[in-house]
Amino acid sequence: MNAFERQKKIYLEGASGTVSPIPVDARLLEIKAQKAMSPQAAAYIAGGAGHGDTMLENRRAFERWRILPRMLRDVSTRDVSITLFGKQYPYPLLLAPIGVLEMVHREADLAVAKAAAAIGIPYIFSNQASVSMEECAAVMGEQPRWFQLYWSKSDELVASFVQRAEQSGCEAIVVTLDTTLLGWRTQDLELAYLPFLRGLGIAQYTSDPVFRRLLNEPDPTPAPTPKFTYDALRTLWSAVRQYPGSFLENAKSGYPRKAVKKFIDIYTRPSLTWENLAYLRQRTRLPILLKGILHPDDALRALDHGIDGLVISNHGGRQVDGAVGTLDMLPRISEVIQGRIPLLLDSGVRGGADIFKALALGASAVCLGRPYVYGLTLGGSEGIQQVLANYLADFDLTMALAGCRSINEIGPESVLKT
Repeated sequence: MNAFERQKKIYLEGASGTVSPIPVDARLLEIKAQKAMSPQAAAYIAGGAGHGDTMLENRRAFERWRILPRMLRDVSTRDVSITLFGKQYPYPLLLAPIGVLEMVHREADLAVAKAAAAIGIPYIFSNQASVSMEECAAVMGEQPRWFQLYWSKSDELVASFVQRAEQSGCEAIVVTLDTTLLGWRTQDLELAYLPFLRGLGIAQYTSDPVFRRLLNEPDPTPAPTPKFTYDALRTLWSAVRQYPGSFLENAKSGYPRKAVKKFIDIYTRPSLTWENLAYLRQRTRLPILLKGILHPDDALRALDHGIDGLVISNHGGRQVDGAVGTLDMLPRISEVIQGRIPLLLDSGVRGGADIFKALALGASAVCLGRPYVYGLTLGGSEGIQQVLANYLADFDLTMALAGCRSINEIGPESVLKT
């Protein structure tokens, strides 16, 4: 995504009276998108844990590092490609997994898959998707995709997800470790709204043969009978509508309500430990990355367990209030890993300069989250593509103006901590 061509396109369209409805500025993009969302969607997508301090810390961490440009270097041609696990990608950017996208756009994950495929950026399918991985893979052709895994209480379901990911052409499995329990998300709690109770964001489950078989097993803890209220009926109607198949058949079968109950019962495993990772390694040849690593000792332990890569992440500040910023931990983890496995950075990325700083401090690539959802909210797949084009052009321009011609020339000497 050549920065000059992107700038020229924007300016020439402006000269003809056309200004994109997708803001270029990250703050304006967030503000406009949140205004377009329902209160429930804005709370779920944009909210954080507790007071939101970790979200702020992610940004403060980026602000503490400053770029140190070098002059009089020929940067007329630039190479922004990277190599991960033996495969070349055109940009050092992946789309992070974000669930329940049907809250902001009817095409949800399909729109993201189309946008990622159009630009050639790997899309990490969400475990909490609104559209199954098979449907998303079908619109991506040969373009790259990975799969995010939440480790369920059912190992059989974990194995089924991984098998489906392989069959869908996913090139890596990203195990999210920091959500074995939901964080204290005050904005969701204020609204008393959890989308999964309405059957939203569980398409990977309701499309899975193992999960559907589990619905026929006796439930040792039957769900309490809900109060008969208008809101209860709306919740049930939503669950029935989201479940695959005929609305009338679903209403008669009771499967939608069973699916919601089963999902809530098994979707995460607080008892997950390092020893469980061997189970996954035995069931896939794909590279396995651990997402949510923040401590250097955990990074070293991942090496001991044969893990192929790490995603330095605090879940966008959605899990632990008052946690460390991801960029603060990246150089410390990079120091102990010493290039033995790829490090990806997630949480808080809001522009091309942020991508540059992360690469300078040891990241092999960066994962983008909320901003592309804001593009989805305002413009569907085309909105996402515009956001990605802006971020990539911003990065290309930042790299050139810093005096770097390729990713390999971005290093610790390119930044200073203030």
